[in-house]
Amino acid sequence: MTTTAERRTAGSDFSELNRRINAAGLLRRRPAYYAARLSLVGLALVGGWTAFFLIGSSWWTLAVAVFLAVVFAQVALVAHDLAHRQVFRTNKPSARAGLIAGNLAIGMSYGYWMDKHTKHHANPNHDDLDPDVGPGVLVWSPEAARGKGFLVKHQAWFFFPLLTLLGLSLKRDSVRALRDGTVKRRGLEGALLATHFIGYAAALLLVLTPLQALAFLVVHQALFGVYLGLTFAPNHKGMPHPDGTEDFLRKQVLTSRNVRGGRLVDAALGGLNYQIEHHLFPAMPTPNLRKAQPVVQRYCAELGVAYEVTSLTDSYRQALRHLHDVGAELRQG
Repeated sequence: MTTTAERRTAGSDFSELNRRINAAGLLRRRPAYYAARLSLVGLALVGGWTAFFLIGSSWWTLAVAVFLAVVFAQVALVAHDLAHRQVFRTNKPSARAGLIAGNLAIGMSYGYWMDKHTKHHANPNHDDLDPDVGPGVLVWSPEAARGKGFLVKHQAWFFFPLLTLLGLSLKRDSVRALRDGTVKRRGLEGALLATHFIGYAAALLLVLTPLQALAFLVVHQALFGVYLGLTFAPNHKGMPHPDGTEDFLRKQVLTSRNVRGGRLVDAALGGLNYQIEHHLFPAMPTPNLRKAQPVVQRYCAELGVAYEVTSLTDSYRQALRHLHDVGAELRQG
């Protein structure tokens, strides 16, 4: 077996891992998988709205709201794969499908989210460069917590309740990005977003009573936000923050964690439970991530690089514990 020292003389540690992954054929496209997945998610979306109109003005539409919350999150996960070019090889079809999935289907700017997510992948968990851990309602570093108030002091308790606002927050941020001109194709994105908002509001107000419409909106958007937040929370929250000296492989591996589980967890989290593999190979099709995991894990063991894998419940426990520890200094003051 080639030693680590020999690998480093031949190239970077990631280059050797990339060679092994390519040799295993794990970067090849999976068109049949994505054809089936996009068809199922699309049918679920159409089916949900069909049920909404068929049931009509009834409190049973709240069951449809729950179903559509799950479907909206699955559409967002599809948009995520489109943004990483896992589905199509080139940018044009990926962007077209992403605009349909993001802007038109769920009311989230595809361009805004892709820009934000690209920055996250480049510098995961970096206090200044990763927008996902930048200071906001929740704070992920003790330095950023200093001088904050009651919410940050007890933020671990507010984590899950705040997720109910995530869906609406993404819509607000999408509109702001369009208004500020930070999104390319503002006209197209704005038109598609407006179509979604108008169509969504019209459906609720024309089919349901005002009280039913309000209840549907709250249940649908709140559960959508919770589900979407729960797919991302296990991935980096509570993991080490880089100091800038790490190479690409260590920066991606050390700041990420995997979540163990079977096919159900894979489907529920859209493959994001293989976060380490996804960050190392963002364009790798989702079904290949499971196969890549043992290759990456063995290689990290050879290098002596820590590889974090835990259960789903423990991943949330670690994230909450980190939030609690960040606010510790404020509670002592």
